[in-house]
Amino acid sequence: MDPMNFNRRKFLAATPLAAGAMWLNPLPLRAAQPAAVPTAPAITRKIKIGQVGCGGRGSWISKLFAKHGGYEYHAIGDYFPETANECGDLHGVDKARRFSGLSAYKRVIESGIEAIVLETPPYFFPEHARAAVEAGLHVYMAKPVAADAWGCLEIEAAARLATQKGKCFLVDYQMVTDPGNLEVYNRIRAGGLGKISQMQTVGTCGIFPDPKFESTIENRLNHLIWVNDIAIGCDYIGNFDIHAIDMAIWVTGQRPATAQGVSRICRPDPHGDAHDACSVVFEYADGTVHNHFGSAAKNQVKGMLDCTLHGTSGHAILSYWGKATLKSFDDVYAAEVVNLYEAGAARNIATFYQNVLESKYTNETAQRAVDGALACILGREAAARKTRLTMTELLREKQRLEVNLKGLKV
Repeated sequence: MDPMNFNRRKFLAATPLAAGAMWLNPLPLRAAQPAAVPTAPAITRKIKIGQVGCGGRGSWISKLFAKHGGYEYHAIGDYFPETANECGDLHGVDKARRFSGLSAYKRVIESGIEAIVLETPPYFFPEHARAAVEAGLHVYMAKPVAADAWGCLEIEAAARLATQKGKCFLVDYQMVTDPGNLEVYNRIRAGGLGKISQMQTVGTCGIFPDPKFESTIENRLNHLIWVNDIAIGCDYIGNFDIHAIDMAIWVTGQRPATAQGVSRICRPDPHGDAHDACSVVFEYADGTVHNHFGSAAKNQVKGMLDCTLHGTSGHAILSYWGKATLKSFDDVYAAEVVNLYEAGAARNIATFYQNVLESKYTNETAQRAVDGALACILGREAAARKTRLTMTELLREKQRLEVNLKGLKV
């Protein structure tokens, strides 16, 4: 993964969701270690899958599903017909099961699949995930799970429903799958740092193209342009920095209680409303302080996604590209994080396959993914408003951002 110039995914849009997430009764917070992933899982049958969102990262990850060997592509959907056809050709999908336009996700769900892969921008995840779970499908999806608090709560409700229906719901975060990060995590949870007093997360990357708006938003839906639009992409903190912030959620087993900070737009000739520079201070219920720095600029700074933890007897780093390390008075550990972008996704794909076949429906990634997205949204809103904002206030607001879909192909 090249943080200065990497591809993600095109989207398939959706209509507004029905409200009703049980946001006053969230899933239990936990910081459990992810299940062990087999290096060479036994392939006993093919899982029939469909995918929504096939450009950029979507096309890339579809190759990893095919490489795994335990999946059969049955249906493809993307807003753009040429993108759906290209991915369909890649996997030999019948042309009758290649769908495009805003409602293509419905056709994919109805096509006779067993599981669905969602690789769309976060604004559209809640509708697609909810529809897939209600149809009785297993769900594998990218992050962040939503662009606003309302969407996060919809995902939380969908994941709970999936568990009730005996279906898998996995959110694809890679850092938690790395052996070095896992080892550091286990040592921290065993008391290796003493009491954690402070955390620092950093997310630095290059800028995303941000052209002028046209008569519809269609020109915003290619080449990661949508990252510049908060309602579609969840802002830079929610789309990129979230990997590092997810580590803080993972280690502490809780989401922050408050946030305050500042943010601004620094990219040249901006058109979207996303802020590409931010400094946020989170505070947790137990008093832990968490400082976050995020910057997206074409300034030759090396891309970073790190979480540094300071305890009473040591410090540690969880990393996306560097080293996972821990140093205390009586312990020293270091391991290179290797090829995480691809290797982490491959491990998650293997875990998803294993969970489906073994009927493992605890769906532990879902709540942490919701908490991580809510943390980023809390930081985003506090910084944009230049005020101290609590998680309770954010959830009470239950803000729902809208995107103008007028003029797009149905």
